[in-house]
Amino acid sequence: MVAFKRKPVMGSGGHTNPLVWLAAIICTIFAIAVIVTGIMMFIGYIMIHPRVPTISVTSAHLDLLRNDYAGLLQTQLGIVVTAYNGNAKAHAKFTKMTFSLSFQGQGIAVLVADSFDVPKNSSNVFRYVVQSSSIPLTPDQMEKVDEAWKRNEIGFDFKGAGRTRWKVGPFGSVKYSCHLNCYLKFRPLNGSYIPSKCSSKSK
Repeated sequence: MVAFKRKPVMGSGGHTNPLVWLAAIICTIFAIAVIVTGIMMFIGYIMIHPRVPTISVTSAHLDLLRNDYAGLLQTQLGIVVTAYNGNAKAHAKFTKMTFSLSFQGQGIAVLVADSFDVPKNSSNVFRYVVQSSSIPLTPDQMEKVDEAWKRNEIGFDFKGAGRTRWKVGPFGSVKYSCHLNCYLKFRPLNGSYIPSKCSSKSK
């Protein structure tokens, strides 16, 4: 088999086509811009030392817990959620924040928050009051409530998710997804919250 060598694209006078030179110059400029942007972002990252903003449950209270022989549960909780930005040189933006509260797989409420900004080294506090209507329980769930009264301890699943974004240097920003998965425990006899670690994990 005979191999043919491809000749460079030439103009009418035997010179390289100007379009080829133009394309090469554009590619070179683009490559330099990408490199410079990457260097600036790296410098900004080193200077700012960014920390991932977090969301956490900092306090809660069980205001009401009532169940009857018909298997209906009524409850009211106060939940304090804190969004914290530990960055010393960058504001953080939180978006699409949604939380859900449930008991033994039975949904109680869905909580949402509009987009908001948190200044550097600061936090925003959200105080939710969750009041449920009569929730029908299965026999197993009714038994769990009876046991909770006897042990003076009851728990609720509290899950949430959202997105955070903050600037790193003048040319870019960092984005993360926050996920919260907690089990909030209370003393039903006096409604007090049993403190436990409940902070978001980032992905």
